[in-house]
Amino acid sequence: MTADRSTLITQGDQGGTRVERDSLGELKVPISAYYGVQTMRAQQNFPISDLRFPRPFIKAIGQIKGAAAEANMQLGLLDESVGDAIVSAAKEVADGALDAEFVLDIFQTGSGTSTNMNANEVIASRANEWMGGQRGDSSPVHKNDHVNMGQSSNDVIPTAIHLAALMTIHEDLQPALGRLEHALRDKAEEFMPIVKTGRTHLQDATPIRLGQEFQGYAGQIQRGIRRLDGAIGELREVALGGTAVGTGINTHAEFSQKVCAILSEQNGFDVVETSNHFQAQSTLDGVVAASGALKTIAVSLMKIANDIRWLGSGPRAGLGEIDLPAVQPGSSIMPGKVNPVIAESVAMVSAQVIGNDVTINIAGASGNFELNVMMPVAAYNLLQSISLLGTSADNFATQAIEGLQATEQGPAMVEKGLAIGTALAPRIGYDAAADIAKAAAKSGRTIRETAREMTELSDDELDQLLDPSSMTEPGTTLGPSGG
Repeated sequence: MTADRSTLITQGDQGGTRVERDSLGELKVPISAYYGVQTMRAQQNFPISDLRFPRPFIKAIGQIKGAAAEANMQLGLLDESVGDAIVSAAKEVADGALDAEFVLDIFQTGSGTSTNMNANEVIASRANEWMGGQRGDSSPVHKNDHVNMGQSSNDVIPTAIHLAALMTIHEDLQPALGRLEHALRDKAEEFMPIVKTGRTHLQDATPIRLGQEFQGYAGQIQRGIRRLDGAIGELREVALGGTAVGTGINTHAEFSQKVCAILSEQNGFDVVETSNHFQAQSTLDGVVAASGALKTIAVSLMKIANDIRWLGSGPRAGLGEIDLPAVQPGSSIMPGKVNPVIAESVAMVSAQVIGNDVTINIAGASGNFELNVMMPVAAYNLLQSISLLGTSADNFATQAIEGLQATEQGPAMVEKGLAIGTALAPRIGYDAAADIAKAAAKSGRTIRETAREMTELSDDELDQLLDPSSMTEPGTTLGPSGG
């Protein structure tokens, strides 16, 4: 190879190393690595955890670097041979061919500068190979001057967070929630003829159709999807173009607009330059807002999952109103036991996403003046939340909801319920109906039997008033005076 000012090769170390220089001095880097000295320093400085940026983030940063090179070539700022090599190398990063080179911990510099330089070094090394050079060379492709042209970590990293989140929402979460909503609506239609006892405060309440309960669950997911549209609106606005502090120093005025157009075409969704770079780089407000929508979806899923667990509890000592698909044995000691494990999994995912939102809130509040300094941990938690919700919602739909079956237990308990006495109140008054309910509870008899003794209502009138199906629609239980 042709030696340059930054790289020397040594042979004494196992596997071989090269010595690279930066503004802090020299450091040995594995000769096989595409990353360079700044990545190596960060790897040594942050041996904190095994958490790394996930695939969507690496894909996003690869796309950004490639689009930046294309834009700079269009603007006449970057030599085409260098730019083409960067575009090719960046595509390999985006496609996952160089994932092993992204070695840095999530808990690193708060701006994500280490990971931005990790990407710059990997792409520069690979581009130099494309042009006949070696890994670690600084010529003809330079990691800062060429790969990072018109950019700063301070605008690249928040842009990569937004872009990766948008990718994952469009590709995974939206389709999964759509499948879950569809499965719940199918069950709502299937279960609509089934009248059962409603419950408030975990106590018996007036009758409801099992299908109406599932209609409620489907409505929660439908509204979650609508809230997700709001999150997409927050995320599509990106910080790229603001460079160091939002002023756009060292970048062309048309750079961000061109990059966003390229990214939009590549991904099939709109990405736009922010109208206010100072807020885009000094805050994570868009990420916080998006996480809030994800948290709300998680809360909805936990509510639905817990209801499914309760409705399927038993089979003999619980509510037992639905049968859940038996997906695995439930006990190492109790033969024949089957547990609601899919719903339990959903509840745990929901708890994780709610916790992630707390971390993101703290990260969002941790900006000082022109820069937020918790971007990597916010990125990790946001992308994990999107991924977990997507896989969990899809699994919930296919392994639990689609296979649910109603039992006879719900309808069998309606006649025994005390709350059906509510339908008597428009005819005989609240106090008289309450006396009947108390007497029925004390004697163990039904509302119908007790009302027959305590009122002058005929059997036909009682049949009409105490028809459970009539209690599941508005306006059907009111007396002639309207109640």
